[in-house]
Amino acid sequence: MAARMPVVFVSHGAPDALLKAPDAVACWREIGRQAPAPAAVLAVSAHWQARNATLSLAGAPETIHDFSGFDPALYRMRYPAPGAPALAERAASLIRAAGMAVELHPQRGLDHGAWVPLSAMFPQANVPVTQLSLTRHGGPAAHLALGRALAPLREEGVLILASGAITHNFDWLDWRGAAAPLPQARAFSDWVGERLAEGNDAALLEYRSGPEGAAAHPTDEHFLPLFVALGAAAGEAPARHQPGFAYGGLSMDAYVWQPH
Repeated sequence: MAARMPVVFVSHGAPDALLKAPDAVACWREIGRQAPAPAAVLAVSAHWQARNATLSLAGAPETIHDFSGFDPALYRMRYPAPGAPALAERAASLIRAAGMAVELHPQRGLDHGAWVPLSAMFPQANVPVTQLSLTRHGGPAAHLALGRALAPLREEGVLILASGAITHNFDWLDWRGAAAPLPQARAFSDWVGERLAEGNDAALLEYRSGPEGAAAHPTDEHFLPLFVALGAAAGEAPARHQPGFAYGGLSMDAYVWQPH
């Protein structure tokens, strides 16, 4: 029987995190080292939104460079992991059984929200991976329910990787890279950490009412993967990793819900 797998949430930062966020990369690498060897990875990224929850059937997912204006070295990077179409079908069946609409995409590749942290977590690119979209018009509660539907995958050797951001406001960023952490970003990051530690899902669902919540996320999509992770974690308490801030305003916090 496969070991029950952890659930992981990472703040993937800017697309150039692999080049300019060494502490976050080291954190992701250590999370990958500590995890039991997964049979496959189900990656949920803020950078894929669809009408309904959608899973990729790609057998060899393309590395999608869905950004512009960064170091040319980023565009040469590839993450040639095999796809996991059987996992996509299995996840779709769980979502459908929970009463939610689900679709399958024949060839969608891995966007930077997926391949950037995976490049550090599993650098040999030998773990099959499929990607799951967010739902375009679904809020926090809908994504919490989505994560709960996916929880049985953990008993099947699947590592669920949710990739988004604890803070995501471009107006908070200093692209020169030398800024100290913005107080507003730190305040919201710590508030999230405290609510997760106490298991206060209700407060997190209303995060926009928390300190700096609406400013931390002018739009929801980068925070929604956290709710998928939270649902799949099924009440476990997470370990918080704090590799610092990128560009002053991007909290790079990661969370791991490790079965006991």
